[in-house]
Amino acid sequence: MAKKQKVTIGRVDEINLPEFGLESLSSKIDTGAALSAIHCHSIKVVEKDGHEELWFKLLDKKHPGYQNKYYKTTDFRERKIRNSFGQEQMRYSITTNVNVFGMTFPCEFTLADRDKMNYPCLIGRNMLKGRFIVDVTKKNLSVKKEN
Repeated sequence: MAKKQKVTIGRVDEINLPEFGLESLSSKIDTGAALSAIHCHSIKVVEKDGHEELWFKLLDKKHPGYQNKYYKTTDFRERKIRNSFGQEQMRYSITTNVNVFGMTFPCEFTLADRDKMNYPCLIGRNMLKGRFIVDVTKKNLSVKKEN
């Protein structure tokens, strides 16, 4: 059986999150991060009809895709992660479909305040493994492929 060919991705690229109506979301590729993360705020767990819902707002006013609306899901979990400073913290995570290079697949994202970061989205090994080879000398290869 032939091995599936991996796609080369640069250190930065754009992804689409169709379930949230977000396109061309600038993302940093980080092989040092186990999980992917997305900029999020106003995160709260709400008890509704006997079950818990996670409510959150993606991005913020600085981002063109910001919609100032709460997204809600019952499909979430709490994860212990180690942040970029090496400190452990608890974060909520969700799984949603990602579209990049014409491929669509599910990916788990932790919800994080990335306001001070250069990119609203960080792509970790969970999305890269088995699909991509990272070339740190390149940027936005999926955008160039589309044109």
